[in-house]
Formats: sequence, structure tokens, C-alpha cells
Amino acid sequence: MRETTPSADGKTRTMRIGFIGAGKAGWTLGKYFADKGLSLSGYYSRHKDSAEGAARFTGSSAFDTPSALVQASDVLFITTPDAAIRDTYLSVAGAGIAGKQLCHCSGALSAADAFPDIRAYGAWGYSIHPLFPISSKTGSYQEIGSAYFSVEGDPEHLEEWKSFFEALGNPVKLLSAAHKTAYHAACAVASNLVCGLIAGSTALLSTCGFTEEQALLALEPLITANIRSILRTDPATALTGPVERCDIETVQKHLSCFEDAVDRECYRAVSLKLIGLARKKHPDTDYSALTAILQKKDVPSD
Repeated sequence: MRETTPSADGKTRTMRIGFIGAGKAGWTLGKYFADKGLSLSGYYSRHKDSAEGAARFTGSSAFDTPSALVQASDVLFITTPDAAIRDTYLSVAGAGIAGKQLCHCSGALSAADAFPDIRAYGAWGYSIHPLFPISSKTGSYQEIGSAYFSVEGDPEHLEEWKSFFEALGNPVKLLSAAHKTAYHAACAVASNLVCGLIAGSTALLSTCGFTEEQALLALEPLITANIRSILRTDPATALTGPVERCDIETVQKHLSCFEDAVDRECYRAVSLKLIGLARKKHPDTDYSALTAILQKKDVPSD
């Protein structure tokens, strides 16, 4: 993506980036871009105070109408909730978007899903998703510099977007629209589903007398050391524990600890996944008996 763009008189000027939506993603990307020396036109939000706050945070402007922001921008990021992206695009499509590039930051939606018929308006659409949990309006921009970005959309400017983020220091993966759902599911497993697993772990520790704060403090070295090992090697090499050892007795005892059927089935399902990793690590070990125990379903009580 060029940092300059031709103006109507044939001269060049700095490319201007605008945001519709002033939530965590809009604040974070805007501040990240501004700190990298890029030019922001500013923000529009249905909640005027949010747009004004984002504008102050990024040294840009707040706009009273989306059409005014569109006219002031060369690139428009729609950083609303996923469910509102398409309707937001449709509401501004007739506001003079010709020659402009529209982007959204949803991991699940393709550019075509979000921006139907965008070429008919003379514009281009892109899905630009950071593989990063944006949890803070005012703090996440400091960490997003190491995030991987996926980019999908119209071929005309795809390589420019790749170069744009690489120039900022971010690694980039170009995706096809057909892979967006699998890509987003992968992100959810590595990020969102881990929250559920940790919640299950802290719940068990609470039965041992731990407060939630104590449980998280106790688990932190275990979690972080394991993650470092996975990233340094691979999931199979990093695997430890009773499944890897084919310790059937311990796994059976674990299953008896779960009073909640959902937690018990979660333990079964993830442990079955681990057996696949364990077999890679120990191809001569017979995991069939352990597999049979984990595949056994609970019989509903009368």
C-alpha cells in the first residue's frame, strides 16, 4: 500500500486513513498507524464521544457524518462489530467511494461477504485481520507491532497491502476467501477456546481451596513454560503428561473429578486429540486401551 496517493490535480499527497467505528480495534490500529508516521483523517462513530476520544488519542479528527469521513479519506477501515460491517458499507457505498479502498478487520468475513459489488462503485475491498487479542483501547497498540496480519481481497492492491504491513514490521499472510472460515476457526481454537480450558482448570483448583487469583498465579509458570516449549519446538515434542505416558489409571481418575458433563466431555475430546500427538512422539506405544476409555460416552442416569 502506497503511503502517498495522486490527487485530482495530478500531484501527490499523503494517503489518509479513516475509521468508521471507534471501539478497541479502531483505537488500536489508528494509534499504531499514527505512531508509525501514517496520516489519519479520523473517526466516525454513532457514539460521538467515542469518535472524539479516538481522535484525541490518535491526533486526528472526529467527523459528524460517515459521508464526511469518506470524502476526507483514501482508505476506510470499518471497525464496527462483525454483524454491522456489511450494513455500514452499504450505508456509505453511495457516498463517493470510487477510487477508495475499504477494509474490515473481521477474521471470519471475506472481503466479498462484507463488501458485495464493491467494484461496481469503483472501489476495492479488503479483509485485514491481526492475529492478536485486542483487549484494550489504550494499551494494545503497544504490542500489535509483533502481530501477524492476514490480508484477503481484491487482487489489484493485495501485494501493496502485504508490503504496507511488512514495512511497519509485521509479518503478513495472504489468504484466499475460501480459507477464511478455517483460518478463523484456527484463531478461535488457539485463543478463545484456551480461555475455556483455563477456566476449567481454575474451577478444579477451586475445589482444592484455591481462590481464582491464587489459581491463576499458580498456573502461570505452567502455562507460559508450556507455550514457550510449543512455540520453540512443536505441539507433539512439547507434549507431557498422562496421555503421552499412556497412564490409563491417572486419566480414569481425572475423569472422575469432573462433576459437570461438559467439562468431562471436553477433557475426553482434547485428550483424544493429544493421543494423535503422542503417537507421533512414541510410535511404538499402544494407545488403543486409552483411546477406548476416552471414547466411552457417559450413560445418562434415570
